[in-house]
Amino acid sequence: MSIPRLRALGALLLASAACAACAAGAAAPAPVRADALTQAEAAARSKRIANVAYVLDFTLSGADTFSGTSTLQFDLSDTGSPVTVDLDKAAITALSVNGVAVAPQYNKAYITIAARHLKAGRNSVTVSYQRAHSTNGEGLHRMVDPVDGKVYTYSHFEPAAAHQMFALFDQPDLKATYQLTVTAPADWQVVSTKRESAIEERGATRRWTFPATRQLSAYNFSMHAGPYKVWEDNSGPYPMRLFARQSVAAQVSPGDWFKYTKQGLAYFDNYFGIPYQFEKYDQLMVPDFLYGAMENAAAVTFAEDGFLYKAAMTDAQRESLAEVILHEMAHQWFGDLVTMKWWNGLWLNESFASFMATMATAESTEFTGAWQTFYSEGKQEAYVQDQSPATHPIEVPVASTANAFDNIDAITYSKGASTLKQLRHLLGEEVFRKGVHNYLVKYQYKNAQLDDFIGSLGDAAGRDLKPWTKQWLYKAGVNTLAAEYRCSAGKVASFTLRQGATPALPTLREQRVQVATFVLTDGKLTPGTTVAVTYSGAATTVPALVGSACPDLVYPNYQDWGYVKVKLDKRSFATVSSHLGAIDEPLLRAMMWQSLWDGVRDGELPLESFIQTALTYAPLEKNYNLLGDVLTKVASAKYYIDVMHAPPRYAQKTIAALEHMAWNGVLASKGNANFTHRWIDAYLNAATTPQAQERLVSVLNGDTVLESVPLDQDLRWKIVEALSRAGYAGSVALSEAEQARDKSDAGQAAALRAAVIRPDPAVKQQWLATIMDLKTALPFSRVRTAMENLYPPSQRGLSEMSAAQRLRQLPALDKAAGPVYMRAWAATLIPQDCTPASVQRLAKAGKQLKGLSEGTMRALRDQHENERRCLAVRKAMKFPQQ
Repeated sequence: MSIPRLRALGALLLASAACAACAAGAAAPAPVRADALTQAEAAARSKRIANVAYVLDFTLSGADTFSGTSTLQFDLSDTGSPVTVDLDKAAITALSVNGVAVAPQYNKAYITIAARHLKAGRNSVTVSYQRAHSTNGEGLHRMVDPVDGKVYTYSHFEPAAAHQMFALFDQPDLKATYQLTVTAPADWQVVSTKRESAIEERGATRRWTFPATRQLSAYNFSMHAGPYKVWEDNSGPYPMRLFARQSVAAQVSPGDWFKYTKQGLAYFDNYFGIPYQFEKYDQLMVPDFLYGAMENAAAVTFAEDGFLYKAAMTDAQRESLAEVILHEMAHQWFGDLVTMKWWNGLWLNESFASFMATMATAESTEFTGAWQTFYSEGKQEAYVQDQSPATHPIEVPVASTANAFDNIDAITYSKGASTLKQLRHLLGEEVFRKGVHNYLVKYQYKNAQLDDFIGSLGDAAGRDLKPWTKQWLYKAGVNTLAAEYRCSAGKVASFTLRQGATPALPTLREQRVQVATFVLTDGKLTPGTTVAVTYSGAATTVPALVGSACPDLVYPNYQDWGYVKVKLDKRSFATVSSHLGAIDEPLLRAMMWQSLWDGVRDGELPLESFIQTALTYAPLEKNYNLLGDVLTKVASAKYYIDVMHAPPRYAQKTIAALEHMAWNGVLASKGNANFTHRWIDAYLNAATTPQAQERLVSVLNGDTVLESVPLDQDLRWKIVEALSRAGYAGSVALSEAEQARDKSDAGQAAALRAAVIRPDPAVKQQWLATIMDLKTALPFSRVRTAMENLYPPSQRGLSEMSAAQRLRQLPALDKAAGPVYMRAWAATLIPQDCTPASVQRLAKAGKQLKGLSEGTMRALRDQHENERRCLAVRKAMKFPQQ
């Protein structure tokens, strides 16, 4: 599964994190939902049940309900107690056990099969039922296209939502085969893990038959149906298809999809040494999707709003497409072929896919700088989260299916991927690959645990990796690394690497890095000496650097081998601050920008100093990926200005300067869409002054033409949203005009964003009430959009008007709503105001609000840390404090 990259304003600040107890390696106690399956229950069931096979039959009409029949066939070793079958909120019409009709004992979460109906050996349970389609992105989701009225459905089962579609044992370690039959309208496509073996014409309907699959965990199986547009490419060893809604088909670039898919399949076949196992490769763009994409075996789903473009894609957009395709493709081996036994192993699936996708993007596509993108985006999110007192280890217990996604965050994806990357450097590339290959061969079509994976790597390397595992996977936190050196007569006389840790998280780790030195020559930083070093403990000497030229810059994690926060020495920091443009390598330059931004977040570098550096050097940046990274940091700097109660005169002057820089960037990048898109997005984020608003209206009206960026519907909506956020007087009329022009689902979502984001107290009150109404008729995708746009940073005063109410209602809301809802709510609606009172308010809430779910409590504690850091940034500013 892929989670969309966090590029928005609060991306570096709002990742969910774990509690302090988890930071020490212990699991925090959390209430278990009555409808959740606990790990103990799952383990007990898997001891009794084996050789599971499902025969599934669905009837789909396009209405808001569907009917199904699930037949479960399984071996039972112990008949001394009942067996539970998972099925969520269905209306059961018939139940038989071993051919005998029985009265259902059903609590809307699971069916209990009495022991007297069961027998030792092979059993069969058949359940016929009706159920409403879901509208929250789980189970069998249904969406009606507002453009043409066509109905589309798709399934999503991770972490444990298959029981929202059919009756089964919904746990990963009971792998099964799936034989499927579907009756659907005649103009629909039906897609699943296997290609259909027959299609029977029945007039207004067709009946699709699919042969039994190989052994899969339930969350890897899928079924999707609707009048999808289909593209095919049979030029490679595996047949490929691409699906999208009819109304958005013109916004799809199938050539790019097939190109990266073929490149990835060839790369992974070779790297893993095991050919792709699932015969064909289907990919579907689907609406209202909860995440970025999902690795259903041979039928991968993607959130369509991340991959539809009304104009030609930029290189950055193509790179994002390639990376997500390859992320889900890596899962076909690591996750689908070999699967974790329980949800605590989900992090390894996602970490490995993130690592492999980045490596495959860099080595099999034109995007050779993919590791730089990873460094600037996902890895920085992990560093931010891992420096919070609320961080958590990579490997943590998962009490129940309700807690499966509590730890799905930047630690899971990006720290885990970074850990695997540095382990590859520590062991050697070929040793690492051999260990992965052996693991996949040994456990294919089976379930495995962390010790199995680490054991395969350790066997390949001929070393015991248990100490490494304890350091990296069971202990939270990020270490610091600093170079300490002394020069004499222009040469390095001594050189030591100093590793640091916090008192709360004192673990010191072993890893392999490159230490590189640079010397200023004629205004340019030229490479000096580069040394690979395996370090551990508090101090490691580097004798290989003794005698080299005294450096002006030392970077002890050159080319980003390690997962560590670099603390530049004073001489290096001064060099970077005054000679940022003298660094030729884009990745090294990105690391220097990051060191400056780390200084801001740590309260060591005044924010205004960073902004002045950005105003000087951002317009000179010639690498479009790095420019995007720098402008993301500029957006975060504006975030601080918006929320930290800066004096109005300073705020107005600074924001006007950022607007001016961004607009000049738009004008200077004519003819280069990669750069123009970066600059126009920066301008839309900064545009708040009356002059900027009038300029945006001029662009919208066609009076001002942007070269390289066509005024398509996407850009029109972005402009309307920016004007709405800024409180432009005519924004309502502009939004109504765009709605008349754009009747699409994307247009409806954009109109919602523009409405919710308006700085109007009545609007905020109305939409907050809708969000808090768990019975609202709005699909969850719309509710989540409202959450994300209700209180932008520049509207902190409006947020404060309901802050106390939101915190007061949080316990009841958390108890009543499910984890899908609460993950979105907690990430967007926990109050923040960057004041001592706000910090105290969240600290008090963390102590007094009782019974919160683990995920919500983590988000609350993490937001408290974000507020504390905001105060540190504010304190470091030179303007008078208020």
